[in-house]
Amino acid sequence: MTRRELLSALAAAPVLNAPLLNAKPSPAPPVSIARCKSYTDDLPAVLGQMFDQLGGLSRVVRNKTVTVKLNLTGSPALKFQGKALGVTHYSHPKMVGAVAYLLEQAGARRIRFVESAWGTGGPLEEYMLDSGWNVRQLKSAAKNVEFENTNALGLGKKYSRLKVENGAVFPAFDLNHAYEDTDVFMSMAKLKNHATCGVTLSMKNIFGITPASIYGDDAGEKEPNESPTKGRVNVCHFGKRNPAASAPAELDPASSRDAGYRMPRIVTELVAARPIDIALIDGIETMAGGEGPWIRNVRWVQPALLLAGFNPVTTDTVATAVMGYDPRSPKGQEPFVKCDNTLLLAEARGLGSADLQRIEVRGLQIEEAVFNFR
Repeated sequence: MTRRELLSALAAAPVLNAPLLNAKPSPAPPVSIARCKSYTDDLPAVLGQMFDQLGGLSRVVRNKTVTVKLNLTGSPALKFQGKALGVTHYSHPKMVGAVAYLLEQAGARRIRFVESAWGTGGPLEEYMLDSGWNVRQLKSAAKNVEFENTNALGLGKKYSRLKVENGAVFPAFDLNHAYEDTDVFMSMAKLKNHATCGVTLSMKNIFGITPASIYGDDAGEKEPNESPTKGRVNVCHFGKRNPAASAPAELDPASSRDAGYRMPRIVTELVAARPIDIALIDGIETMAGGEGPWIRNVRWVQPALLLAGFNPVTTDTVATAVMGYDPRSPKGQEPFVKCDNTLLLAEARGLGSADLQRIEVRGLQIEEAVFNFR
């Protein structure tokens, strides 16, 4: 399919409505796309121009605490074809450094990088070192830079309970304090496919904010396990067990146990409970076909793109189109072959528009940016 054919198909695609939870029109703020060919390019300059196109970063972060959720999915030992983790499925350390610098220049008072590091409740800095990162260099990228592993209690004294309005799976989530103790929340994602959810972008990235100490396969039955070593498959993906009893249980134990039903809904519930203020998607180098090297038939790709926006739904919608897909595709059609469409579920919640016709794209246009992930 050519770019012209793709854009024609998207324009002609029917509007597919999920059951409405919010009668108000979903917000549709603009999205910026930029060409960036290498992590050795002047990333702060490129990112700065993108945010300027969106009205400026300082108006959002000045004098604020900014918490940035990274994407460090899977063990650092799992590499694809021996490549550095940051050019396949991890956030790239140069992007992290550039974001820290840019946030400080925009007036952020405090910058906290977080991730629920797979298989550990230990310090995030150690996990980064295991991933081959120069942590000292990252800390020097800006003043007041912090790191916290949100896979367990971390540096907090207690978990924060964030409630979900009209939840389908959970009524609320117990999360590390960092997700409540902040003024601005940023999701720093990779431009990737996902084996279950079709795509994993700024919204799916925060599926990982659920601490394995509570939602993990080896979470305690009654209380959190502060030394988790496993993922969230049994609790979140398939609902084979409840989270630790200290956290709210599922709303309906008789609901579907299919991951293609549960995961998109948990994602939208998390975004509703912990709204994303800034979405940044790295597509300079990444992988297609899945979220990590444990997925068969994944491939390394170089789209040479960055996307940014102040709304995760509009940003992910544009990113999905850039990947060569119709963002409004129903379950059973690419990329949502095995799952309900997370974008439409989020739109139905009033979290943002998934309608390309309502979203203004600034900088590089979609037809110029399309890179086939099919």
